[in-house]
Amino acid sequence: MSKTNNNNRLPRAKGIDMATFYTPKDCAKKVKRIVLHPQNRQIVEEFVIILGMKEKFEEHDVPIPNKVVMFGPPGTGKTLTAFYIAQQLDIPLILVRLDAIIHSHLGETGSNIRKIFDHAKSSPCVLFLDEFDAIARTRENNDEVKEMSRVVNTLLQCLDEFEGDSIFVAATNLEEELDNAVWRRFDTKMTFGMPDDNSRNEYIQLLIGDFEQEKHILELSSKLLMGCSFADIEQIVLKAKRKAIIENNQLTFSAIAESFEEYKPHGK
Repeated sequence: MSKTNNNNRLPRAKGIDMATFYTPKDCAKKVKRIVLHPQNRQIVEEFVIILGMKEKFEEHDVPIPNKVVMFGPPGTGKTLTAFYIAQQLDIPLILVRLDAIIHSHLGETGSNIRKIFDHAKSSPCVLFLDEFDAIARTRENNDEVKEMSRVVNTLLQCLDEFEGDSIFVAATNLEEELDNAVWRRFDTKMTFGMPDDNSRNEYIQLLIGDFEQEKHILELSSKLLMGCSFADIEQIVLKAKRKAIIENNQLTFSAIAESFEEYKPHGK
């Protein structure tokens, strides 16, 4: 991970950086193996094209999209997609640390949120906030309605004022928990789900790469790993490759199956 320079110095809370800075080169390393659903790939491609035609859109008085919300189960590629967007746009990614911005005094949480957004507006970047529901939860059924409302109101103001060349990307596993007013602020919405057959095959092949392997391992592994998330598949295949390296052997389906049993994917 790259160190920041003075121009990219991140805001701090209680002496701790509230985010982590990744250069476009860092982002490119992270997205070597990414499989996007065709619809999501199209959304990203159109997004990049639109941002490259900024002057023409301004000429027609059509707003440029700059706020993306991604939702779906854990391990389905939301975080990786944020890195992919930054890599495609050739701008840094700023990964917000929720543990640093959320404070026991919610007024300070609101202040931290504003600092992060102000920083993002000062220099082109992808501002990425995972587990977005932690600060954007609906105000209707929260135990701390009044205090949490202030945090959500601050967030709404920041979203309304978010202009310039930066992109805000939020990810959540609990989209139904987001405040309706926050949800409406996003001009781009991306849905993520568990890998289908084609995506699973493509991802397993990417993970195996040119590693020596026995015949039919892809078909057998794909069937075994049906229903697993991309994150689960990655951990299982890499575990099997480690076994093969230790044993100085080719990658076998038995190693994949053994790794599957050891890893115990959630719900399996």
